[in-house]
Amino acid sequence: MKDLEFTQKRTLSRAEAADQLEALAAALRRGGQAELELGPGKLTLRIPDELHTEIEVELEDGEIELEIEMSWHTGQPDRAPNADR
Repeated sequence: MKDLEFTQKRTLSRAEAADQLEALAAALRRGGQAELELGPGKLTLRIPDELHTEIEVELEDGEIELEIEMSWHTGQPDRAPNADR
């Protein structure tokens, strides 16, 4: 079960997409508690010093898909202590 999931799909101009990526890059540089403006709302995340990243490019049926994925641990255990006992 996921603790949180946020998905946003919309069409942006090239400049708007660049602005969104620049805001994300600035938040990554700052680290710590980062606020990201995503459309009408804000998302606050704790960003650690090290991240796992994956970049994937696919070409299919005349369309290019570029995915940039970043993940990190929240610092919370996946299960309660002594769950095996």
